[in-house]
Amino acid sequence: MTTADNPLLSDDFSIPFDRIGPEHVVPGVNHLLAAAKTAVDAVAADVGPPTYESVLGALETATEGLERAIGIVGHLEAVATNDALRAAYDEVKPAVSAFYSTLPLNADLYRRLIALAESTEASGLVGGRARHLEKTVDEFKRHGAELDAEGKERLSEIAIELTKLTTKYAQNVLDSTNAFELLVEDEKILAGLPPSAIAAARQSAEAKGQSGYRFTLQAPSFIPVLTYLDDRAIREHIWRAYSTGPASGEHDNRSLVRSILRLRREKAELLSFRNFADLVLADRMAKMGQTAESFIGELRERTLPWFERENTTLEAYRNGKLGDDAAAMRPWDVAYWSEKQRAELYDFDEEELRPYFSVDAVLHGLFETVRRLYGVSIEPTDDMPVWHETVRTYRFLDADGTMAGAFYIDLFPRESKRGGAWMQDLVTGVPPDPHLGLFCANVTPPVGDQPALLTHREVETLFHEFGHLMHHLLSKVTVRSLAGTNVAWDFVELPSQIMENWCWEREALDVFARHHETGEAIPGPLFDKMIRARTYRAAAAQMRQLGLGAVDLALHVEWDPSDDSAHLLEYAREILGAHSVAPLPDDYAMICRFGHLFASPVGYAAGYYSYKWAEVLDADAFTRFKEHGVFDPAIGAAFRDHILSQGDSRDPMELYQDFMGREPRMEPLFERQGLV
Repeated sequence: MTTADNPLLSDDFSIPFDRIGPEHVVPGVNHLLAAAKTAVDAVAADVGPPTYESVLGALETATEGLERAIGIVGHLEAVATNDALRAAYDEVKPAVSAFYSTLPLNADLYRRLIALAESTEASGLVGGRARHLEKTVDEFKRHGAELDAEGKERLSEIAIELTKLTTKYAQNVLDSTNAFELLVEDEKILAGLPPSAIAAARQSAEAKGQSGYRFTLQAPSFIPVLTYLDDRAIREHIWRAYSTGPASGEHDNRSLVRSILRLRREKAELLSFRNFADLVLADRMAKMGQTAESFIGELRERTLPWFERENTTLEAYRNGKLGDDAAAMRPWDVAYWSEKQRAELYDFDEEELRPYFSVDAVLHGLFETVRRLYGVSIEPTDDMPVWHETVRTYRFLDADGTMAGAFYIDLFPRESKRGGAWMQDLVTGVPPDPHLGLFCANVTPPVGDQPALLTHREVETLFHEFGHLMHHLLSKVTVRSLAGTNVAWDFVELPSQIMENWCWEREALDVFARHHETGEAIPGPLFDKMIRARTYRAAAAQMRQLGLGAVDLALHVEWDPSDDSAHLLEYAREILGAHSVAPLPDDYAMICRFGHLFASPVGYAAGYYSYKWAEVLDADAFTRFKEHGVFDPAIGAAFRDHILSQGDSRDPMELYQDFMGREPRMEPLFERQGLV
């Protein structure tokens, strides 16, 4: 195969997803890797006067093609994997990781960078270019530029090993998820499940050529079971399968987690940081692991009294139904009895909302919301190849009609696709070039001849991921590595989480929340019940997130992975148990499925607190929209100009203060949650 025949090497804006196969990965990536190495060597060997363009500009250009290609392959491995593609990805990923990790270790390149930093040209740099130089020098130092030869070699080895281990971790999660299914023959056993969940289970079985009803560990399948199914034994079976899946047998992630933590700790110490959290947070808003821990601790202290009150009330409610001699509440009971209590307290069943959230209506709501806020328009297009027949494609037009970008949406679960929801940038354009991105989810698929009808939580998920996409598509930054979502990870969730607020506003819901058969808006009484129930068990929801943030930081700050006597699952379970409504069983192994932490060399490791950090920011920032109108174009323009378009061209706290006119306050979050 010649390079001309390899679609992975196409530099067309529209990526030929329909032609890229596993056979293209190894030759394509190796070709781009060799080209990137040659280009970097040329930058390092240049003896002319250092300029921004000859050093940083040339370095960005040198890696652009490789970055694009490995992003495409990684995306396909996440959404359309098969054995051949997985093998090809596993083959090339370590070498690519090694290449990027060795850039700061290249002595000639670092000397060239320092020469630029000390030059008269550097003193004249302003704006994004000045920040780019400052951040790059800092990044090189934090990633080993000043280590001796032995230290640099070991750092490279760690990078390669972490890539292998985290890739295997992610594959084990997917494989263990796909390995589970529960078939139920008798519909009477499904008492309590909503008709939509029963119909989906029947369709799932039929798709596999099976009779009865099929349940999996995909969220649209197992969440209704835990929330509604009367049969406690089945709830327990599925809960245990989900919480222990990748912790035994051929998909066991326990040793991988320990090895990943050990290598991260070694890397941090090699770079003269006390722990991995301090290493990764050095260029984020929190700066240090201790700051993040204090933040989590403050939220926990303020939330705990409400949490305990909620749990006492729930226990009393359950005992009132079952009698005081009922067996103790277990984790697989919590969602079920919480939903029962919520339904009685507020006369509200979330399933009542599903008919108003057809997937097409929700997407219309997304597009109309950003049109009103940011003056953009979105048009469907059929001239972009896709990786699966259900993927949708769109053009993204700015107010003046120019194409600011394009994007893909992949909404429904498949066995070849990993779980969860995420956004990814594929092409980051430097103005006036357009951006290309995507977002994926695993929401309820269509059943029979009905459209896909979503839960309100799934609607929030789509708005959340679309917020990330707006951060990418609306970027006006002229330095590619500072553009879009390339920001501090405790700031990156602000544009996504703030979008969820429009899912709760009557004015916004009336735009798109229409009954899929009658076209009617959500009735006033149903909307009122939805709003009243919004803060139901808000403390429990917050404590769960705080528990995840706490265990993440504890593993990356406190826990000693070199101590073979330390029981990893027990350590994590104790921390999570302190944030849990019901006692966790001894085999609880959630961290073996915690892809945010362990499915990539860094990812959200030591950074899961970012969700809560950004939630404080989003609750505070949304008060400005509430004050002036949730569709006020002036406030939308200010958010676009000060936050969405700026990327990492300035310090994130400065950007936030530019928008709000002050530092963030924590009170709006507690007010929104009803914890006041």
